[in-house]
Amino acid sequence: MTPAIKCLILLTVVALFFVTEIIPLAITATAGAIACGVLGFIPVKAVFTGLSNSTVVLFAGMFVVGAAMFHTGLAQKVGTTVVKMSGTGENSLMLGIMIVGASLSSVLSNTGTAACLLPVVLGICTAAKIPASRQLMPLAFACGLGGIITLVGTPPNIIAAGALKAAGFEPFGFFEFAWIGIPITVAGIVYMMFIGKHMLPKVELSADQEIEQEIEASTANPTKQIISGVILAIVIVVMALDLKGFTLEMAAITGAIVCVLTGCLTEKQAYASIDWVTIFLFAGMMPVSAAMDKTGAGKLIAEWVVGVMGGTPSPLLVTGILFILSCGLTQFMSNTASAALLCPIGVSIAKQLGASPHAVLMAIAVSASCAFATPVGTPPNTLVLGPGNYKFMDYVKAGTGLVIVGFIVSLMVIPMVWPFFPAK
Repeated sequence: MTPAIKCLILLTVVALFFVTEIIPLAITATAGAIACGVLGFIPVKAVFTGLSNSTVVLFAGMFVVGAAMFHTGLAQKVGTTVVKMSGTGENSLMLGIMIVGASLSSVLSNTGTAACLLPVVLGICTAAKIPASRQLMPLAFACGLGGIITLVGTPPNIIAAGALKAAGFEPFGFFEFAWIGIPITVAGIVYMMFIGKHMLPKVELSADQEIEQEIEASTANPTKQIISGVILAIVIVVMALDLKGFTLEMAAITGAIVCVLTGCLTEKQAYASIDWVTIFLFAGMMPVSAAMDKTGAGKLIAEWVVGVMGGTPSPLLVTGILFILSCGLTQFMSNTASAALLCPIGVSIAKQLGASPHAVLMAIAVSASCAFATPVGTPPNTLVLGPGNYKFMDYVKAGTGLVIVGFIVSLMVIPMVWPFFPAK
């Protein structure tokens, strides 16, 4: 049995445990990483490298920055203000949250956007007496959708543009993704407003959680509220500037350090604010993604699906197959990894068909960002898992329909904007 087949079997087992939640999600992910090392898919030294991944550091820093907003009472104040403007209806709040999330993530890191808005949304839900589970998943989805709109919104877009340039073609422009990103974002918001909201769980806050939030809100300090708000704003601006010498992770951790030094929260509160389930879930899946790449398991899936298309498939079929393939992989691999795996294959497919690689790679990039059906498909999904008290199947129920919406919009828009066989 080849390593690729063994890896696929392991991935199936991990997926089964994710769906059934027989054991906690973080333990499943960590055990999967260990299994990859034991089976020789990756070097044993690489089993826990996910814990040093820059995104994990970003998570930790933003958890602390976000917690400072709660401990100073700023998140609750913002929540109260937004409720007064939007009302206490779930629909109006969801619309506002998704528009803000999608807009910011179009030019910021979608992970950073979700991390920055998480405490604000929790404050809104507390003020409006609405379970956080009704709003946090729409926030995560909006950040994923908005990231499609520009070149820097999400890593798969950058990877697709890079693959085009490496193959000698004109890369995608900064706002070129908006042709597909805006329609998908609008359609996604409409879907969540009218259909997706019915798939969201309604997890009420426990009495202990309510009491804890009341204590945090009652210890509000106007000066520290301003400080925590300024820190968050500066972190967002620095992230937006995308400074080469100062990364997103450095901005997040610096913000966290300043929050403690200025007394917005204590060192003990900072440590306690980190959601370790999120950390270990994401970190555990990183080595599994690497194993799929190194063993050839992901490539095996890709080649099999490409073979199914036959010799002269129609452009619509190519778009559909590649979307399903990329989207399927990205539910369990990082969207960055799935895009990096499939983009070179996409260029080869385009050359074999004599078709434009732009259409092929756009389908791959967009579908890699449609990772809505699992909590491990994209960092924003993972980020809201703990605070929203979500289960694995909650993502499947609410996210699958959103994936279908993305699929339909892509089939309609991509062949029109980027013809497979453009007129010469």
